Amino acid sequence: MILNYAHPEVIVDTQWVAEHLRDPKVRLIEVDMNATAYESGHIQGAVFWNAFTTILQPNYRFNFDAKALEELLTQSGITNDTTIIVYGSHSAIAACVFWFLKVFGHNDVRVMNGGRKKWITLSRPMTSEIPTITPTTYIVPEPDSSIRALQEQVQAAIAKPETVLVDVRTPQEYTGEWFAMKPPLKDERAGHIPGAVHIFYELAQNEDETFKSAEELYTLYSSKGITPNKEVITYCAIGARSSHTWFVLKYLLGYHNVRNYDGSWEEWSRLDTPVELV
Repeated sequence: MILNYAHPEVIVDTQWVAEHLRDPKVRLIEVDMNATAYESGHIQGAVFWNAFTTILQPNYRFNFDAKALEELLTQSGITNDTTIIVYGSHSAIAACVFWFLKVFGHNDVRVMNGGRKKWITLSRPMTSEIPTITPTTYIVPEPDSSIRALQEQVQAAIAKPETVLVDVRTPQEYTGEWFAMKPPLKDERAGHIPGAVHIFYELAQNEDETFKSAEELYTLYSSKGITPNKEVITYCAIGARSSHTWFVLKYLLGYHNVRNYDGSWEEWSRLDTPVELV
């Protein structure tokens, strides 16, 4: 039984954020699929990132161009020593940015627990003022491939008893009733990777979108055979929601061998790969 988060330092509550709004070593990043919510009001000093135009490419694959990331971080006023706090309207997108920055080796990235919803629920102050950012110099280190799973690695893991594939999409996507987008993307097949265990990513959250306790999380995942002694590969449609489950397993529960398949269903469903329907 796991009673405490393995790495409690990677999540901060709204009080911590409120106390560090003027800390020059801290940069708040609000990330979303469009700027509508941000423009209606955001946390003071927060910089906005549009997930679809910053860390994702037009084909919904992650943009692993180090120069593009250096430019994004430089323009966001971030240095290699900055503490980055990520939040937004969707917990999965915040966790996705966390994972992406960890791939590129940023040392201090944290997620605001409960995100934008929690901040608003507590009636904490917001502003529509866009912050003035002084560009910095950021040097991206060598990427960490150990937290990524590639398609051939996923295929090799099918039916291996020491590895568990975790599909974190909605139940309807898992069974093949739904696609992530309507209409589905070109040539996309329905279903899931054979043998994948299904646990919808939102089950790791409370109603206010904060993370459940370590005990609750361990019970949730271990009941489906997702235990610390196994290699775990998470996936979803484009690698965002699966980043959330990756974050929970690796950082909150302390599982040592967890990777996110960022190609996810967007890639898998278009290749000559096996697909299972329920």
